[in-house]
Formats: sequence, structure tokens, C-alpha cells
Amino acid sequence: MITLKPLTTTLHNRIDLITIPFTERGSRLMLLRNGNHLAIRLAERWERYNGSLSAYRARPPIVRNFFFSDENGDPLSFTIETYAHSVEMTTKSGRFDWAFADTETLAVCLPNGQYRLEFAVYAQRATTDRRGGVLRGVRNIVYTTNARLVKNVITALGEDWFKVQITIDAQAHNILLLNVTPRWGFNRAIPDTVIESARLRWNTWIEAVPPVLDTYTAQYTYAWWVMNQGLLNTRYYFTREALSPSKLHYVGVWLWDQSFHAIAYRHINMKLAEDQLRIMLDHQQADGMLPDAVHDEGAVTHITRPIEGTVTKPPIVAWSALKLFEKYGNRDFLEEIYEPLQRWQDWWLRDNLNECGLCEYKHPFSSGLDDSPLWDCGMPVVAADLNTYLYIQMESLSRIASVIELPQDAEQYQAQAVKWLQTLIDVLWNEELGIFDSLHNGQRIPVLTPFSLLPLWTGKLPAAMNERLIAHLTDPAEFWTDHPIPTVALNDPTFDANQMWRGPLWPNINYLFVEALTRVGRDDLAGELRRKTLRTLAAQPDIYEYYNPLTGEKPPKAASVFGWSSAVFIDLALQETLSAFSKRK
Repeated sequence: MITLKPLTTTLHNRIDLITIPFTERGSRLMLLRNGNHLAIRLAERWERYNGSLSAYRARPPIVRNFFFSDENGDPLSFTIETYAHSVEMTTKSGRFDWAFADTETLAVCLPNGQYRLEFAVYAQRATTDRRGGVLRGVRNIVYTTNARLVKNVITALGEDWFKVQITIDAQAHNILLLNVTPRWGFNRAIPDTVIESARLRWNTWIEAVPPVLDTYTAQYTYAWWVMNQGLLNTRYYFTREALSPSKLHYVGVWLWDQSFHAIAYRHINMKLAEDQLRIMLDHQQADGMLPDAVHDEGAVTHITRPIEGTVTKPPIVAWSALKLFEKYGNRDFLEEIYEPLQRWQDWWLRDNLNECGLCEYKHPFSSGLDDSPLWDCGMPVVAADLNTYLYIQMESLSRIASVIELPQDAEQYQAQAVKWLQTLIDVLWNEELGIFDSLHNGQRIPVLTPFSLLPLWTGKLPAAMNERLIAHLTDPAEFWTDHPIPTVALNDPTFDANQMWRGPLWPNINYLFVEALTRVGRDDLAGELRRKTLRTLAAQPDIYEYYNPLTGEKPPKAASVFGWSSAVFIDLALQETLSAFSKRK
């Protein structure tokens, strides 16, 4: 059976406030729980202030130790019911309903009665006023209520922390606002319909998505929640509304991720899908390179770990753009991005060409496969996956040129793709092993990964090569596990089921192989891999960055509430629904 509309009720209590925060589209605020206390974390880097790209992961919440207390000052215990649009927090003093009034403001709908409230704020100076208080610092925080304030005290704690203590005498429809912003202006206007407005926003989003088979509806709806809540609004270098891979773990947008995010958004919103690619093109460098990542304060183009160098991500933007065009037929978008994509391709072929005639990764992070054993021998590496991506990009540029009526460009890119594939075969094909090698200093890297099989995706290899690659892919001793595809073969000495790119299943890689198998006419295997991937992702309470390929469970360090895994689940669920529907007809 195919469900016509997934319902917001399937999201009831999916947000646990521990590993899954309560947040909102466009917002950088995340409401989390620690026992009987609440906290507000920020999905912001503060690189210039903290001096590190990743310091935000260890930075404490900007508002912490938030609790309601009884007449003795003891924290009230509470139970919670969560929905996409609200958090219902029930105590013996009544129910406190949380919702977003706007992207920078959390609102708490207060119950009747008198009770105490306490929280700590990271700030440099503070003052109280008749309706609440103002605390200023790296971020400015204001609290405001239309309830009667019996007590309102702010006390300095030292080290840029203040404690706020208030006693509220509330009546029906009173609200407390918490506004956290980098701006000098505050939102102190008490809204009329916080909960209903939030419910309407989320219902509108969920009801817009296309239906899928009932088997997938619950996790599919959650995936669309991930794709909405993770969006960040424009601010500084963040030029478009775009999806952060995980507000808790990866703040900003990444070049590789955005290509997959766009594929999911194309099912509901053309501009939102296109903007996932535009935000990266907005920051194209003078030499044509696209940055690794973009965040509020800048673009990441050069890093010092694990080696120093320029850093980007694999070239699949043109491939993703074509999927958007196939959905909407927006030729103008292809016209807009064609020349930036040409400069991007030229950068690879000009600045990264190895003497063997193929391109090389000069930094491991440019591959997206950060800690893969493919880099254990050192850099640079002439990698099978990179040169497959470049073939796909040549092929995609040829198709784009044809659509925008540049026939000579189309012919040129097609001829270049044919020549590139032949070079790929001549340089990297290992006839003895039946795989494509990756090379460091001209020597084979002795590691077996699915990236040695990725040239299957070209769809243009000789049939005998396809058969040998598929034999590896479907070998249970190598890659065809209960939860395929491990990112290192099971029988390789470097395999680790829980260590990032040294073994776990990554949904985006599975997506590429589903398409690869379809391209070579193996719809049976493509369908099997699609269903196995969907089953693995649907079996867990959240959607993660990567999965143990033996058990399907979350590895200890895998990020939660993850963007491209959600995007892949969405697109594969729609593919499987279309396949099932076609068979019934």
C-alpha cells in the first residue's frame, strides 16, 4: 500500500532532546536536555573567537542549567512529549510548552501559577528591566515575559557567566521569550499564536512531500524532518538557505554533501534544491577551485591537518545539477552554473594532473574519505574514485552543453570523457585482481575498497570488466554483507567495522552504486542494494552519518541527525515506491 500523505504524528517523541535536539528551520538554536535541566546550544563555529574550526563541538551551551523550581528552589522533575513543532514539558506546577517564535527566539507558553526559574548565560555584561533582562557578549541574549515578575535578579558568576533567577506569577496565555542573536536589535514582542504557527509551518512542510510505501513512511517522514530542521538561514558568508550536515556535529555546508542534499530537495522545492549548489558556487576561488566547506565566518579552502594543503571535495556538482534539471526542466539554472562548472573542471585538470595522465588527490580530505587506508602510504594519490567522478563530470558537462545549445562544447566534453575513460583503464585497471588500483608514487596501494569498483558507475566499461567488478561487489567475503557496502573489504587487514572510512557503510556511497548497477543493466542487484540500504537506515531511531556493515548499528563516533543519509533515504524510498508501483501496473 502507498500512503498518500505522511502525518506529523509519526514524529511524536522522535526528538529525545539528548542526541536529537529540538530546533527549527533556519535556526542556529538547539534545545537539549540534561536530567532535569535544559540548555540551548548554538550551531555556530565562532572560528575567529575560538581560533579553531572545530572548537564549537566542545564549546558549552550559551544558555545552560535552565530549570523550573519549586518553592524551595529545587529543580522540578518533568516529563516531555515532543513533536516537530513543540516540546511539552509537564511538571507538578503545570505544563510548559516550547516552540520557536522565529529562528532566533524560543518561546515558552507558561501555565497559571507562581514558580521560580533559573538559568546561566555566557555573556560579558548584563542588566535587568521591567519585562526581563539583557545580556551582551559574543552573542546577545534577552529574556522577556508578559507575566508578572515577582523577582528578577542577575548575578555574575565569573569567567563571563551570569546566573539569572526569576520568580514568575503567570496567567493563561503568558509567554516567556528567549532571544539569542548576533544582532544589536532584539525580538521582545510577545506573539499571539506560537504553537499553532509552528504547527502550521511543519504541517505545510510534511504534507508537501510525495508519498512512499507504508514500510518506509515513519523513517521517511523523519528524514524530511531532518532535511527541514537542519537548514540554516543566510548570515554573513552563508549566502543561501542551506542544509548543515548535522547541527550538532558539522556546522556549515560541505561541497560533497550539498550535491546529495539537492537531490532530495528536488522532490519538493526547485529553488531550495538549486540553492544547495549555488551556495558553494558563490565562493568559487579565482583559480576555479570550489571550497571544501562554507560557514558563517568564511570558506574552508586550506587546512593544516593531517597534512597542510588546499582542500576541496569530489567533483559531482554537474551530476547533481542534471538531476535537478531532469525534475524541473529549468534550463536557466544550467545556463547560470555552466561556466562556473567549467572553471571547476579546468582546475582539476590543470592543477591536479599527474604525469600518468590522470588526476590525483593532494590532500586526503579532498576525497571526502578522510581516514581511508587509501592514504596510509602518503599523498598524493591517483585514485580510481576521483577519476571516475571526473569522467561523470565530463559526461554531465557534455549533456548540459547540449541542453543550453552549445554543440561544440558538448562534442568536446564527450570526446574528452571517452579519452579519459580509456586512460583510466590503461593506467589503473588490474587485470590480475579484476579491480581498479589507486597509486602512490606510481605504486599500487595494497588496499581493497569499493572505490576500486567505482568505475562501474561510468556504464561504459567492457562487459567483462563489469562482470569482474560486480563479482567483487557481491562477494559476501568482501562487500555484500547483510548491511552493505563496507568502505573497506571485510577480508582486508585494515577493515574496522566502526571506524569512519575504514569499514562502515556510508549511505551516499551506496547511492552511487545503486545508480552504477542500474547503468550497467543490473536492476536486480540495484534493487537489492537499495532495499538493504533502506532497511538498515529504517531500523535505527535516528539517521546516522555511517553504519556498522555487520550489525547495521550506529558506530560510536557516527554523527546523528545526518543530512546526506536522510537525503539518500528519501530518494531511495521514492525509487523503491516507483518500482513497486510500476510492477503492480
